Amino acid sequence: MNNQELIRSTCDVLQKGGTILYPTDTIWGLGCDARNEQAVDRIFELKKRPEGKSFIILLDNENKLDSYVKEVPQVAWELIEYSERPLTLILPGAKNLAKNVINEDGSVAIRIVKAGFAHELIKRYRYPVVSTSANISGEPSAKTLDEISDELINHVDLVCHAPDTGTGSASVIMRLELNGQFSFLRK
Repeated sequence: MNNQELIRSTCDVLQKGGTILYPTDTIWGLGCDARNEQAVDRIFELKKRPEGKSFIILLDNENKLDSYVKEVPQVAWELIEYSERPLTLILPGAKNLAKNVINEDGSVAIRIVKAGFAHELIKRYRYPVVSTSANISGEPSAKTLDEISDELINHVDLVCHAPDTGTGSASVIMRLELNGQFSFLRK
């Protein structure tokens, strides 16, 4: 299956509420449509992760932020443009997403993927995709497909056999408030 066929198949799975394993711009991710509450519940089940701890969502373009956040802090645009490493921003005022990807305080963690399979997938799908590390909670994150447990591989709807193009390490996570105040949760 070539890359375009794989992206088409993956979009079909996401549209039907399925779960996927896929290479992101950082590490391998476990994902689904970030607007589908039942699919997000399935991710919690697969990871054996306690509910209440939300997930990162991926977008292919910063211009889509306004569709999922009520108000984007002005500094966010510059942070996204100039960040040299993959950057996840926790932004207040989430909207148009499954309620179980939104933090209890109403914020959401968003990363703009600028290249690779995940970028092409999300660009084609046109909607945000959940991205959480492809592991059972508490286990090490998977940098390659070979590092993902059979338990996950055998229970997702699709494994995206695409090249590992990620950095091999998790993104920087920054909480950003509307007034520009920020704090790092992971550097």
